[in-house]
Formats: sequence, structure tokens, C-alpha cells
Amino acid sequence: SLVAWCLFITELDPIKYNLIFERFLNPERVSMPDFDIDFCQDRRDEVIRYVQSKYGNDKVAHIITFGKLQARAVLRDIGRVIQMPYGQVDRISKLVPQNAANPIDLKQALEIEPQLKQMMEEDDVVAFLIKTGLQLEGLYRHASMHAAGIVIGNQPIDEIAPLYYDGESELAITQINMKYIESTGLIKFDFLGLKTLTVIKNACDYIKKYRGVDLDILKIDLADQKTFELLCSVDVIGVFQLESSGMRNVIESLQPDNFEDIIALISLYRPGPMDNIPVYIARKHGKEKVEYLHPLLEPILKNTYGIMIYQEQVMKTAQEMGGYSLGGADILRRAMGKKIKEEMARNRKIFADGALKKGINKETAEQVFSLMEKFAGYGFNRSHAAAYALISYQTAFLKANYRREFYIASMNIDLANTDKISMFIQDARKSGIKILPPDINLSEEHFIGEGENDIRYSLGSLKGCSAYIMKRIVEERNRGGKFKDLFDFFRRIRFFNISMRQIEIMTLSGAFDSIHNNRRQIYESLGALLKLSECGETKQKSLFAEYKADIVELKNVQEWSVIEKLDLERQSIGFYLSAHPMDIYSGFLNKFNITRRKDFNKEKESVTVAGILLSKKEKLSKNGQKYAFLTISDQDNSFEITIFPRLYLTVKEQLTVGSPLIIDADLKIDAENVKLLGTSVKNIDSIIDSQKVYIYLEEKADVDSLYNSLEKMEEGSNVVSFLIKKHNGRKTEIETKYKKNLSIENRKILSSIQGVSFFE
Repeated sequence: SLVAWCLFITELDPIKYNLIFERFLNPERVSMPDFDIDFCQDRRDEVIRYVQSKYGNDKVAHIITFGKLQARAVLRDIGRVIQMPYGQVDRISKLVPQNAANPIDLKQALEIEPQLKQMMEEDDVVAFLIKTGLQLEGLYRHASMHAAGIVIGNQPIDEIAPLYYDGESELAITQINMKYIESTGLIKFDFLGLKTLTVIKNACDYIKKYRGVDLDILKIDLADQKTFELLCSVDVIGVFQLESSGMRNVIESLQPDNFEDIIALISLYRPGPMDNIPVYIARKHGKEKVEYLHPLLEPILKNTYGIMIYQEQVMKTAQEMGGYSLGGADILRRAMGKKIKEEMARNRKIFADGALKKGINKETAEQVFSLMEKFAGYGFNRSHAAAYALISYQTAFLKANYRREFYIASMNIDLANTDKISMFIQDARKSGIKILPPDINLSEEHFIGEGENDIRYSLGSLKGCSAYIMKRIVEERNRGGKFKDLFDFFRRIRFFNISMRQIEIMTLSGAFDSIHNNRRQIYESLGALLKLSECGETKQKSLFAEYKADIVELKNVQEWSVIEKLDLERQSIGFYLSAHPMDIYSGFLNKFNITRRKDFNKEKESVTVAGILLSKKEKLSKNGQKYAFLTISDQDNSFEITIFPRLYLTVKEQLTVGSPLIIDADLKIDAENVKLLGTSVKNIDSIIDSQKVYIYLEEKADVDSLYNSLEKMEEGSNVVSFLIKKHNGRKTEIETKYKKNLSIENRKILSSIQGVSFFE
């Protein structure tokens, strides 16, 4: 372990962190040591090429893995073969409960879900489907390549094991899987591509680029105050291993203030050890006394407040109290983990005898052995936890000290993941970082820093836009200068093979706003504009004449309304970026106790939420009644609400996509799952059409645009008083002159004017 640290195979000092060498390799261990090495994912292929060149192509191979027919998959495959309707098979397979940690087979599913049995009794085809599934479940379905495993031999591998080629990998693949390949004499290495390491590396590059700081992530202070303040405030979006909602709840209670706490967090937050989290927290904060079964346990368990968390603590206890060698203690730990009864009985006596020699009575020895036995079953490898805790700390340090650069690196690693991008953008905005919209003359194919603390949105993450094509556009801009106008852009991209759909997405996202401020006009004139990029060299008057294509006439259409623009922007980007439709209602919603998605927590049993309806999926209940799943978007994120039949029947007509809604709901948070069950639904527009609204003007408000807009509004029965709350010298004039109808449509028009907002 020390040699591995000296050679920079790992950055974790095994002496400083008290990592037991015998957990990795010892004379009493019969199996080979196993290095699991995480690499920056961008350079994993480079490592594989290195071992190929060092040991020879014929001595290095990937490892095969076999996909099995599991419960849901077997039903889908059989359904396809016997030509059952896809929708029917999909409904049946979704009745099989899913549990990634402990997969459920078809036999268990039939016991858990009575509807499956009922369907079998009512339909012979369904009965055949499920009975055949019970016979085929568990069989191998296909061969593929293990995600990380590589074997290296001291002779050509085809002389040791049969090989398989899948046509996609440069390397051969063994026909023997991971479980048996080591018995052939080949050594297995796990080369894992970990994207967090890429985020860390890229963030350091951005810090150097934007701040001129050459940060060595291996030399950062592991007691940095800002980092622990960030953790204690649960500002952990993007922090490796610590960002899940369940983990956030634990961090909030724990209030970690040292590196040992992070190691313990990663080890405790797993099935089994989770039961000890409340005790660990209570003891850390002095609410519960720390006790040890014997004084010899104190130095072993002091860091974890008397709780056995790590496998290494089990080994050390066996050594200190039972007289085991550390090698023997590792064998004992393995036997305990596998719960081998004969081994347990034999070792219980060995431990008691060893303890007796150290003057420990039999009763205490029995208690300690039972404690070890309990924890060995799910104790976590401290070496693994410490290595991951270091990465967790590094990401937290970057976020605490170089937040913008951390966000840029995190978003660029997930360019195609809309949900992740949206999450990071909302998080960045909360900390005062401005997200600038995509711009054909300023954006690049990835996210970049701009100004002191802003982030410019990426062209490559627009939905359906090829990162390769966007890169070519940026290269053309760098080569020939910024695009002067639409016509200049379309002429210069004529050889890029860009699709009409990609141009549409760029238009709707606002990427052309800086060179043409009417998105609808571009959108409806695209056919003509694209002809500019097709005309090529054919219109040249002569070989040396200046090429000048005709300037096409754009359609004369009025720009979309603010709400329409935002909705189309959402469709092109995947979420609302430049603004959110709910911003219009912010003043009105102040009178309600609205809970935003980011503020959901276990303490709340019911909430009132407000948001735009993005989608509605109708379903049929067992007794044939309709209910629905609604996807709602507030200013932070989107979430799902279930509306049961009785309520759905009364509110169905209000639930059109794009509607602003206020919904009362019961809230249930179970581990990582958030469930909302709607109890009442109201359309915000229908509530506020008759409300009295006051206009608030900021100092730099565009008063002339406000005048013009008010003049255009027709008189109506819903008369609203306009009270200008703040504007130098013009307050009285506007207040007395204008009493106009402020329908929701008029309100949307006024909300688009700079410096204008509302309150009730």
C-alpha cells in the first residue's frame, strides 16, 4: 500500500489514514490482490493503449460479461416473440416491482402483486407469457464487455483462454467471465473511468484559465473552513457521493467538521449501517455517551465514537483482543461476512482463548465477538471509503472556493443531460452566478466563463444540436470574425451540412437574438434563409469576382408573446432559461404559503406548490377510473404530482399543458423518492383575472414602453388601479391617468417591459 502511494497509483497516504495493509495483501490470503483504479474518464482509453504497448496486444484483453433474462426483460422478450401488443406487455412487465439493490424474480412478483395472478386467470395468452417467463428467467440473453475489467497475461491470451471479438472493441474479449478468469492464471485489473475525476481536472484547468491560479488539487488543505461551511449548509449539489436527498438530510443533522466525518458518512450511508447513523450523530454532538465494551477497543473505535463502521476495525479488534495476526484477522473478517457457521464456531473459540491470554474474561470476549460478527456482515472497507471521501472533499473544496469554474466543469461533463444542466443552473443562480443565454457570436460548443462571474450557455447542449456542427460554427466564427447578420451566417455555414431542425432549435433558444431580434421571423423564413447556404459558388460572376448572394426577404410577422417565446425556448433547451412563466405571478403568489421543489423535506406532510403544467399522462385505475400524473415546473425544477380519480374528474378541464396551477398536495419522501398526491387544483389565471394589481417600477424602468402598452389596452369591465410605487417625478401622472383592464394577457405583455413587476 505504501509503495502504491509512493508511485502515485493512489494519492491516499495509508499511514496517515491508518489503512491496514493486510486488508489488501497478506501471506495468509490465497487470492490475488485486486487493484481497482479510477481514472479520469477522458483518459481511460489512453491507459488501455499503454498496457497494450507495454505487454503486447496479444497479452491484453477485456473480460466478457453475460446479460441474463431478468423478470421484466424476459416478459418483454417473450411478448415480442409471441407478437403480443407492445402496450399490453409493457403494462404487465411494469407490474413486476423493481428493486435494484435486491432484484425481485417473477415468482416473488406473483406473490407480491395480485393483479398479475388475476391477469393470468382472465387471459390464457398472459398465462402463457408468465409461465414461459418462469421457465426462461435467469438464462443468459447476450454477451457483452465488462465495463472496467482488463486481464493481462505473461503469454498470448489465446494460449490460456478462448477469445471473442464483438467488432466494436480494438481488444479481444475473453470467453470466460470475471468469476472464473483468474483461475486460468490471468491477473484482473479494473480500469474505471470516473467522470468526477474529469470534472476535478477540468475545473483546475478553468481556474488557471479564468483566475490565473495554478491549483494542485493534491495539495489542498483538508481542514479548509469554507469547505466545511459549504457542507454544513448542505450546499452539496455536484459534490461527489454527498448530493442525494437522503445524504443531504444526514449531513444537515451531522454537521461534519473534519475529514474523518466524510469517511464515516460514505461508509454509514448504505443498507445495514444506516441504522447506526442516529447513534453516530448523537454521540458526535455529545447527546449520547460513548461507551466501549473493553478499554482495548477505545483506540480502535475512538474516531467513530465507539461504533464499528469499517472492516479494518473488525480486523484490528481480532488482533488486539483475540491475538490474531492481521492476515488471520482478514480471513476471519471474510468468514464473518459470508456467515459460514462452522468457521464461526471454530473462530469464536480461537478468539475467546486469545482474549483469555490477555486477561479478558469469556463473557466480554463473547460480547465483542458477537459485535464483530454483526458488523463484519456489512462493515465497509475503510480504504475504499477514504479514497472516495478524498474525491468528495476535493469537489466540495472546488465548489466552496472556485464555484463558477466548478459549475462549468460539471455542466460540460453532462452536456447532453438536460436534467443535470438544469439542476446546476438553478444552483448557480442561487449563489449569484448569472447564466447568459446562448449566443451565436459569443457561445462555444461547451459552457464557458464570461466577465467576472458569469457563465455563457453552450451551443452544444441545445436539444438535438450536434456538438460537432456547433464546434465547426465556432471555428468559422474564430476564422472569419463574428457573424454580421443572418445572411452572413447562412452564407458562411453552407458546407456544414447543418439540418433545418438544428437551425430551428438555435432560433427558438435565442442563439440568434444578438443579430436578429425577432425569433418568429427567423423561424418562419428558414426555408428561404437555408437557400442562402445552398447557393455555394454558382452565383459568382467570374472566378475573381466578389461573391455576394442575394439577400432574401424575411416574412413580415410579429414576434411571439413572452409566454410563447418562453415555452418554445423550453422545448429547445429542455427547461426555462432566460426567464420562467411563473415569474409573472410572483407578486400574486406571495399571499400563498408556496413551497418550492428545492424546499421539500421529510418534516412537511403537506405542501402548496405552484408551477406550469408541462405534461399530463392519463392512466386507468383497477376499477376503470381515470387518474393522472402531472409534470409541473416551478422556478427551480420539475416534479411529478399524482391526481387520483375523484379529484381528476372535477379538475380535468383546467389541466391543459402550459396552464399555471396552484396545487395542494400530500408529501411523502421515502429515501430518494418524492411522492406528491394532489388534494386540490386551481388555475392561477382564473383566480387573478379580477384581482386588483399594483405596478412596481424600478429606477431604470422603461416608462415609455409602459405608456405605449397601456394606451393599446382596451377598456373593460375588470378595472384595475395602477399605482406606480417608485419612479422619480412621474408617479402621480401615471397613477391618475390610467385605470385599465388588466387581464392575464395584458399582464403578460406588461411583465415583458424592463423594470416592471407586480404586487397585489
